[in-house]
Parts: sequence; structure tokens; C-alpha cells
Amino acid sequence: MKILVTGSNGTIGTRLMEFLVKNNHDVVGLDIRKNLWNKQVDKLTKTIDLRDENNLEKLDKDFDLIIHLAANPYVYLSVVNPVLAHDNHNMTFNILEFARKNNIKKLIFASSRETYGNIDKEIINEEDVRIKNCESPYTSSKIGSEALVHAYTKCYGIDHIIIRFSNVYGMYDGSHRVVPNFIRRAKDNQDLEVYGEEKSLDFTYIDDSIKGVISCVNNFDRAKNNTFNISGGEICSILKIAELIKKNMNSNSKINIKQSKIGEVKKYCADLTKMKTFLGFDPNTKIEDGIKKSIEWYKSVGFKEIKVL
Repeated sequence: MKILVTGSNGTIGTRLMEFLVKNNHDVVGLDIRKNLWNKQVDKLTKTIDLRDENNLEKLDKDFDLIIHLAANPYVYLSVVNPVLAHDNHNMTFNILEFARKNNIKKLIFASSRETYGNIDKEIINEEDVRIKNCESPYTSSKIGSEALVHAYTKCYGIDHIIIRFSNVYGMYDGSHRVVPNFIRRAKDNQDLEVYGEEKSLDFTYIDDSIKGVISCVNNFDRAKNNTFNISGGEICSILKIAELIKKNMNSNSKINIKQSKIGEVKKYCADLTKMKTFLGFDPNTKIEDGIKKSIEWYKSVGFKEIKVL
């Protein structure tokens, strides 16, 4: 297929582009910044600001599928600067309009487990999203974008798959998310700050996340117009993540427990039944193994860091 990938130079985007090229797809990427990890992906990516719909007019029109990953991904930054959430919704609208105007009938949209909010349930399935549980402007941008995707399916016949990622970690992440942040700080024996002693989430190793996306690409017609959780399938506390990283890096870092930040979800574990039933998705990287692989990758690139735009 000829596939357009937005956010192709991000963590998920870079790894996804590698897999799509390996599977002989004709791929074009879009991103606002250059790729610091993979020169081949960078060559396949056009530098573009998706907040301006006029920029999309310069693109090819004959794509079979759009995978829309591009977003401002940081929950707490959206609390500090809500414009970031507005940008997310605007980019999704512009991509859907591009699809509508050019008769592109297949779209995969990257949403988030943040859409569930803080919900009193042990295992969370795809039907558990409630607007009243919206914890942050970032969350609202994902819920609103999901609604927009459904509207374009009903009004314009653009079939979709919505995937809700959960705490993706591993290679190609130069951000200040919890795993790379802890790894960098543990390297220098700096304190590790855990925001919420009981905070426990479903972490997903990057290759498991990509395996889920590729399953959706390869089986689009079977899975279309559905929403799927993609995650590691096991809950793990932030405190345990800190302890694993400290142990594996032989670090003398002190772990400090602090109060949870405003807008953040405190507990999440995904129900993967739907993804397994439809597409046979089965994540196989345990958190202990994923953390070890991540540490080795960060060592290999000199613990490189990317500043947030």
C-alpha cells in the first residue's frame, strides 16, 4: 500500500516507518522536525506543520491509508499550556479534511489510554470512556479527535481504526517521559522523582506497540471502524519502574515519593481481549525485559535528549 504517516519522526513513528519499509510498503512521513535517529526515515519524511491546512495541499493525493500519529503528547504540559491540546484537535481535523477532499478511505488514528481518565475498575475495556472522566486538556483533545474520526466515517465513508496506546517506552524516545527521564538521572546518580506512590500503569515496549499497529494495517478491512487497546497487558507501579532502572544501572540514585500531578491518570490496566480476538495481538515483552532493552539502547546512543518544541 501507499501509506501516509504523520508524526513519522517521533518515538512510535520512527519505529513504525522502519517496519512499514521492511514490509515493502510505499511510505511517506510527515513531521514538524527532523529525525535524529534514522537517516532513511528522515529522507522519507517531509517537514511540515500540520496545524496549517494549506501545507497539506502540496502533498501527493493518492494514498491508500493514513496513519495519524502526530500530536503534542505530554499530558502535564497541556495543563500548563492548553493550546497544545487545541493543536492536536486542529491537526486531526486537517488530516481528516485532507482525506475527505482526496477520497482517501482508510485511516488509523492514534489515541491514548488517557481517554479513560481515573476510573474505578481493575481492567479497562474500549467501552469505558466517559467524558466526565476527562482529566486534562490533552485527554479532551484525544476524546474530541476520536469523535471527529467517527463523524467522518458516518458522513463521508472514511473507514477508521482507533488505537489507544499506553505508556510506550523503548528506543527512539529522547523525551522527558518517565522511563527515559529515570534512565538519564540514574546514570548520573540523581534523585528519581515518583509522582504518586500508588500510581500504576500499563507500560508497552515499543516493538509490541508496533506489532499492534502492523496488525491493524494488515487486517484493516477485518478490523475497520473499531477501537482497540494496545498495551503490554500488565500493570506496573512507577515506583517499580524506578527500582528496576536503579537496579539494572547499578545506580546510587535516591527515590523520592511526591504527590501526583494535576491531570494525570493514577491507575490503568488494559483489557486486550478485543485486540487478541480480532487480530491475534499478544504482547510478549515483560516490563523487566523491556527496561533492560531500553537501558542498552540509551547507552548505545549516549543518552541523547530531544527538547520539546
